[in-house]
Amino acid sequence: MSSAQAPDLPSEGHVTALRKFRFAAGGEGNAEEGGARKFVKLAQQAEELGYDSFMIPDHLGNQVGPIAALGALAIATDKIRLGTAVLANGFRHPAILAKDAATIDVLSGGRLELGLGAGWMREEYDKAGIVYDRPGIRIEKLEESLVILDTLLRGKECNFEGKHFTITGLKGSPRPRQGPRPPICVGGGGPRMLALAAKYADIISVVPSTTKEGKLLLSGMTLDKTLERVELIRKAAGDRFHEIELNWAITTIVVTDDREQMAEMALAALDNGYPPNVDVDVKLSVDDILSSPYLAFGTYEEIADQIRNVREKTTMSYVGVFPTQMEAFAPVIDLLKGE
Repeated sequence: MSSAQAPDLPSEGHVTALRKFRFAAGGEGNAEEGGARKFVKLAQQAEELGYDSFMIPDHLGNQVGPIAALGALAIATDKIRLGTAVLANGFRHPAILAKDAATIDVLSGGRLELGLGAGWMREEYDKAGIVYDRPGIRIEKLEESLVILDTLLRGKECNFEGKHFTITGLKGSPRPRQGPRPPICVGGGGPRMLALAAKYADIISVVPSTTKEGKLLLSGMTLDKTLERVELIRKAAGDRFHEIELNWAITTIVVTDDREQMAEMALAALDNGYPPNVDVDVKLSVDDILSSPYLAFGTYEEIADQIRNVREKTTMSYVGVFPTQMEAFAPVIDLLKGE
């Protein structure tokens, strides 16, 4: 794979214009009895509530298949953008994914946002008998996939010889509705993944760092650590930083008249091991909790102000929420829409 010369970094006084807010609702995609049909209704509800996009996860457990689900949602919705948050690169060959993604973009009238990641849940790979490579190999494969997808999703002929994939004389078809191609989102929290995303992605989902077991590191959820990740992206992206839209997902939303008390309760819960998917590797203060991009406590107006502050400090503007909190967050969208 050829490597381009790294662009000059922005000057110290570089200022990036703030983007308008966008809002994404994430779908759980539960595939229990009636779950697939309920999933369609969830996307329709997100559209009615004013969300800009609806994102589908990619897991091999009790979830709908994301590609098939996108096909259904392309017909069942009218305006909301549709995407994946995010596909595990190891589950699909990039040439096949390009074909499916282009087809979804055509069926949806140009509403696809293709999210792709290196894959992280080893248990799913093991159960399916899919090789789970070490991190360096997974990132290498992701980079090759991104190069191939970029070419095929532009409707061009791809000739690519990499370490893991070889494509010879394959032309991308059908031609997507969006030009020059549907936007590609890459999610990550570690330096190498963020640098890769800065090189190729149109949208970067900035996520907290995790342990090898997949738990979120509490230290990675602070505003300071988030600023460090954004600065890493800025330096790696160079002159194209202003072209990249930065996304993050709020993990917990609590509407309350006493946000300080709620922050104290959250700290107490963390001390007692809740939620179990968070590794408490540092001791945080109430101020740390209240300024975290990933936690939102307060009245609707206070949460809106917090999100404005996150954008001002980090330039992140694309806000995601989980399906269980989609309705609770909707009034905040009304306060921020168009800003």
